[in-house]
Amino acid sequence: MSERFAKAPSDHHYAVIFSSQLADDDDGYAEMGDKMFELALQQPGCFGAESARDETGFGITVSYWDSEESIARWKEDARHLVAQRMGIERWYTHYELRIARVERAYSGPRGRSVG
Repeated sequence: MSERFAKAPSDHHYAVIFSSQLADDDDGYAEMGDKMFELALQQPGCFGAESARDETGFGITVSYWDSEESIARWKEDARHLVAQRMGIERWYTHYELRIARVERAYSGPRGRSVG
């Protein structure tokens, strides 16, 4: 399996889905984004994350967590709060954040049949 895929359990966990559109002036964003990605992976309860951004600046990051409490602790992390403020004030023209409970998950194509 590629290291780009998060290693979350196959059932009963949470996904935080963050979709964003970058502003034209995104100076400093990549560095902060890399720091926050690595910091999130170090948080208790975080199983992993996956992220992609296209050439227009639209991106999606999905992080996987063991509980809503772990997600809440991450949201209130002091370093993460600084990044959130900078994103709101400077880097994002729009964003959406969704928290979902994952009931089932699987990977493929090996061992996966259709039907």
